[in-house]
Amino acid sequence: MNDNKLHMLPPDVELETKAVLKQLARANRALAELKGYADTIPNKYILINAVMINEAKDSSAIENIITTHDDLYKAMSEASGASPAAKEVASYRTALWHGYELVKAREMITTNMIIEIQGIIEKNRAGIRKLPGTVLRNERTGETVYTLPVGETEIRDLLNNLEKYINEDYDDIDPLIKLAVVHYQFESIHPFYDGNGRTGRIINVLYFVLKDLLDSPILYLSSYIIKNKAAYYRLLQEVRTENNWERWILYILTGIEETAIEALRLVKRINAEVETMRTEIKEKLPKIYSKELIDLLFYEFYTKINYIENGLSVTRKTAVSYLNSLEEKGFLTSEKIGKERIYQNKRLYDLVKQDK
Repeated sequence: MNDNKLHMLPPDVELETKAVLKQLARANRALAELKGYADTIPNKYILINAVMINEAKDSSAIENIITTHDDLYKAMSEASGASPAAKEVASYRTALWHGYELVKAREMITTNMIIEIQGIIEKNRAGIRKLPGTVLRNERTGETVYTLPVGETEIRDLLNNLEKYINEDYDDIDPLIKLAVVHYQFESIHPFYDGNGRTGRIINVLYFVLKDLLDSPILYLSSYIIKNKAAYYRLLQEVRTENNWERWILYILTGIEETAIEALRLVKRINAEVETMRTEIKEKLPKIYSKELIDLLFYEFYTKINYIENGLSVTRKTAVSYLNSLEEKGFLTSEKIGKERIYQNKRLYDLVKQDK
């Protein structure tokens, strides 16, 4: 089958093959274990922020937007000297947070929400593609491998169909299988001039949250796609040219299983580090210890004087005293960037960085 036309959903093919159902069971088990563990942690925002940093970095790397954790740290803290690539990655994380908050509030994923998310990633309001002639080419040969849907009307019709497929579970297809279909369809619609890949990967994690497969956005397929990039593009194309849904769905389900296992390992390490630092600060600095202080220290890689001042409702002088004490005892390291002093939680920073 190769009519080079993108069809409306659902696909007219058997999706739940024996091989798919077998891998589906493994993916669901790994995902359920991750969700179960994450649900026991009181402050999920600590996990969300830490895991999201690596996702922003990985998803952007797929599009050849390369940055380092050091540069990303500067961009996130709005310090001077951050590279343009790091600022792009920071914008991706902002878009991901915004999308998560929208899904939690509205309990749906809509075309307008997707346009909003892409606008934050690209920092423009270009919106849906209007100009014809956009094609996907083989990077090596230059050959046209897929001609995209043309015209805003057709693109919006396809997006409306996708929106319905995402939000209305009118069939009995497992959500993880539907996720593979959703991702294929969005990337094949390719509705924007730029940012389609990153927007599509945000939709993936928002779908997990929408379907209550995860309460928090802590599982991402970007690292898996980076490791298996050639297969990703080959299998996308096989759906278009051969209607080979089985191999594509197996690829996505395997990615979910593997990344859920990796994410569980990371969130356990982060949680353990939170508890370790909590105990140590309680012992070494009992006068300044509070649960709220620990939460502030792990909310990001870094903190600032005004974060402590506002978060703990203390004076600036007291906030400076707290941070200086924490630095003296080795819990934080600081540097002057521009006119501001930034205090880094190096333990969290190193833990997340080493996970890569």
